Amino acid sequence: MFKVFFSIALIFAAFAVSGPAQNPTLDFRLENRTGINIHSIFIASHDSDEWGDDLMEDDILRDGEDLDIEFHPKAGARLWDLRIEDKEGDSVEWESIDPSKFEVLTLKIVKGKPVAEWR
Repeated sequence: MFKVFFSIALIFAAFAVSGPAQNPTLDFRLENRTGINIHSIFIASHDSDEWGDDLMEDDILRDGEDLDIEFHPKAGARLWDLRIEDKEGDSVEWESIDPSKFEVLTLKIVKGKPVAEWR
């Protein structure tokens, strides 16, 4: 199941709902409920060609743990991409995430496939 999770490139256009922002600061809590440890987390604006710095640096987000993601107050992009990597560097990416629409993003494995749920 571990290899299935990290070998699939999952892309989805999330949060296409229009309306006022629920979370204007863009900050959110990332919950790891994948069953594996996440060694690297990258976030970049959707229109960027490069990933930002690894948010985990030398740390690990273990299964069952949470991480508070805080954006710079002047972050101007509406849509963001998220990339997570395991110890071997295998990765999964989610594109076009709109953090103004949620406060919690939960990463899971459902029937062997990576899933992101938000609230």
